Amino acid sequence: MLARRLVLVSLCACAALTLTGRSRADNWPQWRGVRGDGVCDERNVPIRWSKTENVLWRLPLPGPAGATPVVWGERIFLTSVAGPEKSDLVLLCVGAGGQPLWQETIARGSKDVRNDEGNYASPSPSTDGKHVWAFFGTGDLACFTVEGKPVWHCNVQERFGKFNIQFGMASTPVLDRGRLYLQLIHGDGNPATREARVVCLDAASGDTIWQTERPSDGRQECEHSYASPVLYRDAARSFLVTHGADYVVAHDLADGRELWRCGDLNPKGQYNNTLRFVASPVAVPGLIVVPSAKKLGMLGLMPDGSGDLTDNLAATYWRWTNNTTDVPSPLVAGDLLYVCKEGGELLVAEAKSGEIVYLEPTTRDRHRASPVFADGHVYLTARNGTITVVKAGRKFEVVAKNELGESTSASPIFANGRLYVRTFDALYAIGK
Repeated sequence: MLARRLVLVSLCACAALTLTGRSRADNWPQWRGVRGDGVCDERNVPIRWSKTENVLWRLPLPGPAGATPVVWGERIFLTSVAGPEKSDLVLLCVGAGGQPLWQETIARGSKDVRNDEGNYASPSPSTDGKHVWAFFGTGDLACFTVEGKPVWHCNVQERFGKFNIQFGMASTPVLDRGRLYLQLIHGDGNPATREARVVCLDAASGDTIWQTERPSDGRQECEHSYASPVLYRDAARSFLVTHGADYVVAHDLADGRELWRCGDLNPKGQYNNTLRFVASPVAVPGLIVVPSAKKLGMLGLMPDGSGDLTDNLAATYWRWTNNTTDVPSPLVAGDLLYVCKEGGELLVAEAKSGEIVYLEPTTRDRHRASPVFADGHVYLTARNGTITVVKAGRKFEVVAKNELGESTSASPIFANGRLYVRTFDALYAIGK
């Protein structure tokens, strides 16, 4: 029902745009937006800003985090660390005017990972306009009404097995049609006892609908995954895609059974024991783009395979041996694939053929946020807070470089004609 409602909202908004020519009113209900692909359908969105120009408001936050905010109507939800020692894990609700509405502590015990790379407030929340769900690196998963009333709370480590993951659980659950899907891919070095599994919960109650093991022959750090699951959906089929431990795997939504898997993302002949997956796949009708890590490859998969697709050339559109993204997830807009590499290089290729159109530098800095697309532009977010706006298409053109001077690893989002940017210090609302 959620997806059907979102489609109706989207169609109504498109009609309003056609009639008025103004920015549409849209929601951003979970990480990577309505369809989970990082593409926004709004028009007349902000392109240029600075710390003072086009900033509608700036709200200081109780602590740093990498979780991307979500928006429904007049409410913005985000997670963070808080407290004197930044060990409280909290869910916040902020009004569209920049006023704090409520804050709830869900768990305690955060820790910093890789110095400034993140903490236990890295997974992003999700909302359907009635409830909001938040997940943390401790394994705590909670549901609240949008007014801040608690509905349910559980710890998935207690229910499904202890985490053993080097840099903390950062995977964001997928919300779809009243269900929450989680990939818990974290090894303990012992193939006989590893607890990697995929889980489906009833979003309203938190009850387990199904859980399934996710076997892998990956070893050492490769048993860990920081990626998030994604949904594939077209007119003929829908399934869940999980990514990590050397494989990308498709699961039936009804019971979690494996439909297909594809490996060799960490080539056995030159196996890298530290090749953990961070970037998530992107799924659009007719195509699933799968990244790996650490300058290795990517592949474009067809969605209708079955069994082991590792050596099945007929199930792939293309396969690269290098040029992967490491942390930012890929983006498909129209017939083009956009890949933001770790150092800020933007690679653009034809989505179906894999033929590279260009590879150009943007901002020379680490990039941890995933690119987003809106109104003919691609937004690339560097860790130093610079967001480079590139005109979409086959010709490389930087339209603007916008600097806030604050570190960030969250992806920017669009909602109701605004751009929201979450830095380690504050939440910004940017508009004209």
